[in-house]
Amino acid sequence: MAITRFAPSPTGYLHIGGARTALFDLLLARKTDGKFILRIEDTDQSRNSPTAAKQVMDDLRWLGIEWDHGPDVGGPAGPYFQSQRLDIYNRYIEQLISQKKAYYCFDTPDELTQMREKAAEQKKNFLYQRPEKFPTASQAQQARADGRPVVVRLCMTDEEIIVDDIIRGRVKFAGKDLSDFIIRKSDGFPTYHFACVIDDELMGVTHIVRGQEHLMNTPSHIALQKALGFKTPAYAHMSLTVNESGGKMSKRDKAKVLKDAIKSAENPDKEKIASVGGISIGEFEDFLNGDSTPDNPAVDAMAEYLGIKLPEINIVDFFKSGYIPETLVNFLALLGYNPPVDKEILTLTELIDTFDISRLNKTNSLFDRKKLLAFNMEHIKLLSEEKLLKRYKDFLKGTNSPAARAEDKLLLRILKASAGARTLAEIEYKSSFLFVKADKIEYNEKDVEKVLLKNKGEGLLMLGELKELLLKLPSLSEKAIEDMLRGLAEQKQVGLGKVAQPLRVAICGTTISLPIFDAVDMLGIEETVKRIDNTLSKFAG
Repeated sequence: MAITRFAPSPTGYLHIGGARTALFDLLLARKTDGKFILRIEDTDQSRNSPTAAKQVMDDLRWLGIEWDHGPDVGGPAGPYFQSQRLDIYNRYIEQLISQKKAYYCFDTPDELTQMREKAAEQKKNFLYQRPEKFPTASQAQQARADGRPVVVRLCMTDEEIIVDDIIRGRVKFAGKDLSDFIIRKSDGFPTYHFACVIDDELMGVTHIVRGQEHLMNTPSHIALQKALGFKTPAYAHMSLTVNESGGKMSKRDKAKVLKDAIKSAENPDKEKIASVGGISIGEFEDFLNGDSTPDNPAVDAMAEYLGIKLPEINIVDFFKSGYIPETLVNFLALLGYNPPVDKEILTLTELIDTFDISRLNKTNSLFDRKKLLAFNMEHIKLLSEEKLLKRYKDFLKGTNSPAARAEDKLLLRILKASAGARTLAEIEYKSSFLFVKADKIEYNEKDVEKVLLKNKGEGLLMLGELKELLLKLPSLSEKAIEDMLRGLAEQKQVGLGKVAQPLRVAICGTTISLPIFDAVDMLGIEETVKRIDNTLSKFAG
């Protein structure tokens, strides 16, 4: 029975890499009839966001990753916010100090910088020089009163530290090459390294599945475990997931796309863009100069204002782009993992039933966005009508779409007409004309030129004939509309597109929409004719 944990820091939205880690922790726990713990590591008070913890939990639940112990659900080893466990950490820190396994130190930032520079001049790795005589608690108190930063460091062992990793095998580290590291910061909060070791022990964690970037932290954690007499959990450090350019999937990717787009634009209104992002013009200039990066909400707001498509990095990005959770769970589970089955489209239940941790591999995995789209199309097809409607309504509400106010009957009709769609966003876009008033339609200039105005306005002439035929229809149905459009195309001896596309531009403003037969049927004859009249009035001159 494996007891696993996912321990995010609430410093922003849930990253796709974090979601992958949480998923594999869940798979191992469920496969072994164990427990999956969610722990919020909020000891970095300077970076924590008050809303991020809730966003992380919402994103996990949206993915179907439910925890057995943690925030909202409780458990035997709570509380599950590290900021609420300071008395526990301090008790163990005092124990280490009393046993001479840790010590106070009060170097200033400038003094530490000088030490590092001296090591660099000597072409040595910086190792903090442990004092021969450890400062006392009263000396630490006096240093604090003098305005010096007081921290606590662990005495690192000189012995070799061995990490037996499920994925990477035996990895050895020379203790003499590792520096005494801080376990309590000057603000009184424990460091990540210390708090997670304490919590893993007290919460009974048996397996730690995480990204390979944490492998270099593991010797420090094992040293702490030995110093405190704790058990060492089993470790599995997963391979990286890389983007198309071979780099790590990073939150900075979004900011880079935005910055490049702004820099390439002609005379962008910098003050307006900064205002939309809720940042000052100075912060905006720092961003363009590469000196700083705005928070994700600011980046998203500026990109939306400018109409710039950003790469999805956080779970909320994928939600807003119209991916469904079933897709992401399936896709993430195949990154760096080879399931023992002969198919790729898998449900969470199937992933749990077939999970084998030994099939995680060392090779970096590519985040193939084309494959993700294909997966999403397949999973949309697999959803029941009821489940798809729920997913679509959640998407419409979460993206503040005008369609969110529509009745279920109409939404079901839209979903049926959108069979084969790759994303929910695609469905919403193709059906958006239904929720826009006739006089508010925004026409795509290229589509108008190509479909309506080209060849001396033949598309406009077609609209005139279509209007007359529509008014003569005895009743409205998909079949009646199809027969009318095909009949006119046959009479004109042209393809159906020559008839359907002008009508589509007239009622939607673009050539991209639901199937034209469904589109007209949903609008009704009166509204369709009204939109034809508006189009003729605007472009026939």
